[in-house]
Amino acid sequence: MEVTDRHERVAGVETHWLQAGDAPVLYVHGVPTASFQWLPMLERAGGVAPDLPGFGSSGKPADFGYSIAGLGSFLESFVDALGLERFSLVVHDWGSVGLDLAQRRPERVEKLLVLSAVPLLPGYRWHRVARGWRTPLLGELMMGATTRWALRRELPRDLADRAWEQFDHGTQRAILKLYRASPPEVLARAGERLAEVGCPALVVWPTRDPYIGPEFGAAYADALGGSAELEMVDAGHWLWHDRPEIVGRVASFLG
Repeated sequence: MEVTDRHERVAGVETHWLQAGDAPVLYVHGVPTASFQWLPMLERAGGVAPDLPGFGSSGKPADFGYSIAGLGSFLESFVDALGLERFSLVVHDWGSVGLDLAQRRPERVEKLLVLSAVPLLPGYRWHRVARGWRTPLLGELMMGATTRWALRRELPRDLADRAWEQFDHGTQRAILKLYRASPPEVLARAGERLAEVGCPALVVWPTRDPYIGPEFGAAYADALGGSAELEMVDAGHWLWHDRPEIVGRVASFLG
C-alpha cells in the first residue's frame, strides 16, 4: 500500500503525518522516533501516523505542553481534523499518550492494540536512562552527548539513523519535558480510567524489553475494560523488528 506525506496545522502546531489508504487506524509513535517507525504497518494495514509535536517533521514549539495530557489533547484535535469519528488505535512506547485520548473518548475507539507501551499503571519505575533525563542538568548533558552510534545501541539501526536525522534541540527539549512531567504517580493517575476503554484489545508484549518489564503486558490486559487478549513474544522493545511476523498479526487484528 502506498504511503504518502501529509501536512496541516493542527491545534496551532504544523503537523506532519504519514497516510496509507483510507483505513481508520491511528498509530502513535514513541521516543525518540516519529511516524516512520510505523511504515511496515502502514504498508500492510493502512491508516494514519502523525509525528507528535516535538518529533519528526512536526513543529517543535517551546511553549507546547509536552505531557501525557498535552499530547493526548493534541491527538484529539488531530483525529477531529481528519474527520476520524471512529478509529482503531495502535500505540508503542510513549505512544501510550494515545491512551489518554482513548480514555477521553472511549466511544470512538473501535479496536486497541498495545505494543510494549509506557505503563499508565501503578508500580512502574523509570529505567536508568529515563532517570537521567528526568534529572535537571544531567538530562541536558546526556542529550548533548548523544551520538548516532549511541542511538544505534538502543534502537534497530534503520530506526536509529532516521531518528538521528531529526534529533535536534527541539526534539531533545520535548523528550526532557515529557519525562519530567511524568513521575510514576502521574503515570498511574493517567491510566485510572482504562477500564472505561471497552473495545476489543490486543496486547502484544515482549519478554526481553530492557525498559519495561513483561508483567506490564498482563497489567494492561487486566486494566482494560473490554475483551483483551495478551500475547507474549520472544522479542525486545522494538518487537516487530525482532519478529517481523508481528506486522501480519497487527494487520489481521485490525481487519
